[in-house]
Amino acid sequence: RAAGTLFLGLGLCSLRRHLLWPLIPQRGYRGDSPTDSGKDVLEIPLPPWQERPDEPLDTKRARLLYESRKRGMLENCILLSLFAKENLARMSEEQLNRYDRLINEPSNDWDIYYWATEAKPTPAEFETDVMAMLREFAKNRNREQRLRQPDLEYLFEPPR
Repeated sequence: RAAGTLFLGLGLCSLRRHLLWPLIPQRGYRGDSPTDSGKDVLEIPLPPWQERPDEPLDTKRARLLYESRKRGMLENCILLSLFAKENLARMSEEQLNRYDRLINEPSNDWDIYYWATEAKPTPAEFETDVMAMLREFAKNRNREQRLRQPDLEYLFEPPR
């Protein structure tokens, strides 16, 4: 008896939803429809990148490590965080500044990823020794498994 009541209750609920569905205004994203004007897209301008010439090197390295890990897309989170782990400690101040500009001036993380993986050519203003290091790192010649960001325990290890 209880199972029959439950089934009947579900049937009425489904019937009610079926009958009322056409009367309820539908909202939501329709995908790439040809009638989509794009007028509802809001593009928020990013503040311009600014070099930080008076930033202490330890602070700069820590900030760049954080910014390498917290990206707009998982692919760059993994690529840049592993690159930062391997390279930030030994980069010169000039290289750190070029890396800072590389990861913070372009407004699109996909651009950085495509340049690093050589899917697209790197613009002249970003074609530096640091970009070459990143491209070489992205080739993963040792075939390391790179499926996630490194744990932060390495920060407490003595430098190599």
